[in-house]
Amino acid sequence: MLLNELFENAPEIIIDDIMADSRQKKDNSIFFCLKGLSVDGHKFYKQAIENGAIAIIYQDEIDTDFENVVFIRVKDIAAGYASCINKFCGYPSKKLNMFACTGTNGKSTISTLLRQLYPDNKCGYIGTISIEYGNVKIPPLLTTPSVYDLQYFLKKMVEENMSACALEVSSIGLDQGRVDGVDFDYAIFTNFTHDHLDYHGSMEEYFLAKKKLFDNLKVDACAITNIDDDKGLEIVKDTLAKVVTYGIENDADYLAKDIKLYPNKSEFTLVYKNSEYRIETNLVAIFNIYNLLAVIACLHEYGLEINEIIPQLSSLKQVEGRMEIIESEFNYNIVVDFAHTPDGLEKVFKYAATITPKNKRIILVMGSAGKRDIKKRVIFGELADKYCDMVILTEDDPRDEEIADIASQIAEGLKNTNHILIEDRYFAILEALDIANPQDTILILGKGDETFMYREFSREPYIGDHNAVREILKKKSEKVI
Repeated sequence: MLLNELFENAPEIIIDDIMADSRQKKDNSIFFCLKGLSVDGHKFYKQAIENGAIAIIYQDEIDTDFENVVFIRVKDIAAGYASCINKFCGYPSKKLNMFACTGTNGKSTISTLLRQLYPDNKCGYIGTISIEYGNVKIPPLLTTPSVYDLQYFLKKMVEENMSACALEVSSIGLDQGRVDGVDFDYAIFTNFTHDHLDYHGSMEEYFLAKKKLFDNLKVDACAITNIDDDKGLEIVKDTLAKVVTYGIENDADYLAKDIKLYPNKSEFTLVYKNSEYRIETNLVAIFNIYNLLAVIACLHEYGLEINEIIPQLSSLKQVEGRMEIIESEFNYNIVVDFAHTPDGLEKVFKYAATITPKNKRIILVMGSAGKRDIKKRVIFGELADKYCDMVILTEDDPRDEEIADIASQIAEGLKNTNHILIEDRYFAILEALDIANPQDTILILGKGDETFMYREFSREPYIGDHNAVREILKKKSEKVI
């Protein structure tokens, strides 16, 4: 692409790529002097020139006395970066049906179900679990990737003949402008509870970050919101888009009633415009009824008939690490889940209470992430104290914190429940499976399907909770352990 196609009155020179990391080697590229939380790109533009940049986009005063380099000053470097990448990639989101999902919990499940149920395998997915389109599946970057990565993968989806993309949109991604310029057609709000206060500072700022998604929707978009959540209507009050509600406790456009929950399935009646549809799904727990309502509402507003959707709901593919039920010959109730917020944990605990027979135990394996919101750690302990019979505290992305220190903060809330610390997560899971009796429920929470562990200096490989459970069960069956 030519530089003057990206910036008016710029020279007519060929640009092959865009970069914001001066350490990258990219010939014939544009370098944007982005300002991060701790690093200012204005300090590194000379390195970018050495690595191939032939155009520098800047906001603050810098030395522009360089031969064969074009300098362009803009008022807002972040907005200019997002706009430029969007144009450079050919505005891919305008060529896709864009589904956005935001909220404290449920984003991954809803987004992956949208991909699964969208017709003809033509929907991509970008989020915490992976990046997927067609037959491509690669490891995740961030919940909501950087501006560059997001536009790049949307472009790849267009090239691979996808017609839609389901995107998890995080509050941090919204606050940092990672989805600026993305043309969303449908946006889903799940719920709003305690999380990310280490970044946002307050619940109010956290909420306002999420609200940006709906405030910026176009007039012909559709906002789909959980009317049972305290913030469900507030988050859409300023949107220009059509508003559609879903819920269980309050009157909603898409309402679930007559709910029956079982250990391995759920049943409910969907009410839409005075019509009723009986639904059976292999998803479990009440919060997955909410997730499924959001998915049905979204796909129906998109244009699918409800009766087209219903037959697929009884045999949905297991969402890895999201209420993943692992069967065993030992008759344990084993659940692996990504729950890492107070609300998320309590929802899983309540489900466990419904499936665990009297006189049987709920055994919990969990930790809390290092260098993240520490206020929720004692809340984790208090919730576990309320619902669980045995707690095994362990590592969960400790980063540069001591695992024992994190565990002690969780343990402040454990007043009556027996608990131990096993720092190695694999051996913590092994202990849980070793002490369990038939019909006990074993909850392994926090990591979900993640096959890495953040430590002090890097992200290291980790077997993954779901893989660890299956490996240990296999060894137990073979009497290896």
